[in-house]
Amino acid sequence: MTEKKKSYTPQDLLKDTSKSASDIVNTTADTANKIVKTVSGEGGIVGKVTDASTDLVKGVSNTSNKAIGKTVDTTSNVFKGASDKIFKKR
Repeated sequence: MTEKKKSYTPQDLLKDTSKSASDIVNTTADTANKIVKTVSGEGGIVGKVTDASTDLVKGVSNTSNKAIGKTVDTTSNVFKGASDKIFKKR
């Protein structure tokens, strides 16, 4: 069975790398949260603080990932529009 390899553009590569990094951060935050709760117990102030910290870290990571995706799209569109105007045959 032959598989087609996905042809990556630089934009796709940057977006996929950003998503992978975000996924790693989210998984690491969840794992750290579980470890702290295992040691300190589910309830209590420590558990609540780690929950809040995990939510904050994951929120920042996800927001950064979205911002990178939008920046890549905007930059690509600007470059394509400019190159179309410059190299367009009349």
